[in-house]
Amino acid sequence: MLRKLVSLSRFVIAIPFFFTLLFALFLIIYESASVVLAIFRFGAIFDPSVGSVKAVAISIIEGIDVYLIAIGAYIISMGLYSLFIDDDAPLPKWLQIRDLEDLKRNLMSVIIAVLAVLFLKEVFAWDGSRDILSFGLAISAIIVSLVFFMAKLNVLKGDK
Repeated sequence: MLRKLVSLSRFVIAIPFFFTLLFALFLIIYESASVVLAIFRFGAIFDPSVGSVKAVAISIIEGIDVYLIAIGAYIISMGLYSLFIDDDAPLPKWLQIRDLEDLKRNLMSVIIAVLAVLFLKEVFAWDGSRDILSFGLAISAIIVSLVFFMAKLNVLKGDK
C-alpha cells in the first residue's frame, strides 16, 4: 500500500504543472493584448505627437522579453508533465525532456535569451545618463556562468 501511495504521489506535480502552464498562457494573452494596444497607440508613428520609432522598438523588445518568459514557463510546465506525469507525452523533439538536467538546460537557454533581450532593451533606451557598461558586464558574467554550467552538464552527461 505504501508503494502505491508513493507511486501516486508523483501526481502532486500536477499542481505546479497546471499553474506554470496557466502562467505561460496568461503572459501570452496579456502580452498579445499589449501588442495590439501598442499597434493602435503607435499607429500614427509618423505623427511626432504620438511617439518615435525608438519608442516602438523598445515596446517590441519588451514584448519579446515577456514572450520569452512565457516560453520559459511553458517549457517548465511541459518538462514537469513529461518527467512526472506522462513520459510518453507527444512533444516536439526539441522539447523532449528525459531528466531534470534536460529541463535545467532548456530553462538556462531561455534565461540567457531573456537576459540578452533585457540588455538590448537597455541599449535602445539608453540616454547616456546611466552606466550601461557595468550593467552589460554583469549580464555577460551571468550568461558566461550559465553557458559554462550548461557545458559542464553536457560533459557529465557525455554529450558532444
